[in-house]
Amino acid sequence: MWPWLEKIASACWDRVRRYSLTRRDEDNGGSGSGSGADADDLLLWSRDLGRHAAGDFSFAVVQANEVLEDHSQVETGAASTFVGVYDGHGGAEASRFISNHLSAHIVRLAQESGTVSEDVVRNAFSATEQGFLSLVRRTHLIKPSIAAIGSCCLVGVIWRKTLYLANLGDSRAVVGCVIGSNKVVAEQLTRDHNASIEEVRQELRSLHPDDSQIVVLKNGVWRIKGIIQVSRSIGDAYLKKQEFALDPSITRFHLSEPLRRPVLTSEPSICTRLLRPQDSFVIFASDGLWEHLTNQQAVEIVHRSPREVCSLFFLTLSVLVLAFGDKHIMTLFCHFLDQ
Repeated sequence: MWPWLEKIASACWDRVRRYSLTRRDEDNGGSGSGSGADADDLLLWSRDLGRHAAGDFSFAVVQANEVLEDHSQVETGAASTFVGVYDGHGGAEASRFISNHLSAHIVRLAQESGTVSEDVVRNAFSATEQGFLSLVRRTHLIKPSIAAIGSCCLVGVIWRKTLYLANLGDSRAVVGCVIGSNKVVAEQLTRDHNASIEEVRQELRSLHPDDSQIVVLKNGVWRIKGIIQVSRSIGDAYLKKQEFALDPSITRFHLSEPLRRPVLTSEPSICTRLLRPQDSFVIFASDGLWEHLTNQQAVEIVHRSPREVCSLFFLTLSVLVLAFGDKHIMTLFCHFLDQ
């Protein structure tokens, strides 16, 4: 194996601590914590094993791009667990903002209502969106490009043996259920919001019956207004409010006509699942994983490797595996090293 692959693989075996942000520059000045990764390698780091309310988790991070636009997050307490995967685009500002604010909104709203519920999660998403749009409003005259920065957002909250899931964009949560004679079956828990899916295109056309260009096939890829694939996000203000219209000279984000109504939404798809004994683990991952593996292939890889668990960033790939009980799960990334 090449030396750089050996370093990445070794980092996958290190285990994480109780609370983690997968950004070296935001974690106590950027130092590793006994990861085994080269201290001089600024693109590779990991954290030690951590407990969550229903089991264990861990992650490693590999940054292969010059600018990492993604964030992910795990927060644990005695009775609850919060997991977030934020797949940014156009810049890191939106995913960073979500990482800094969304979980705090959930905690605040849960304290106010005395419980966790779908309404709590939905209102936390709304507060995060409004907060980021306020940031855009304050800064877009100085930095116009911030109006084109957005992020997909996949969140899971475990509370009283119930998993609350909310999703914007095309990240995905898949549970691995063990049935029969140790057979694992994948069950997709979230809905993808991507224009490549016929159901999503039909939804957009029904919402915009007077706009023949609401979805456009461009270079073999379906895109909303010929620009973006995901139909739901935090941010992307220029596709939601006319006040954030970009200069037409920025051809990458050029709209053929002024925005008449929002073409993207921040309304998440939300589902609730009472955790069952056969629910062994949940994979939270951005679209980078699902472009290479089916749901079933992913859970089979995890199920075959029951000793370790990691989350990582590799190119545009974000993966976090949350295990229930005392079972530890090996990172899916190690599978890619053998491809």
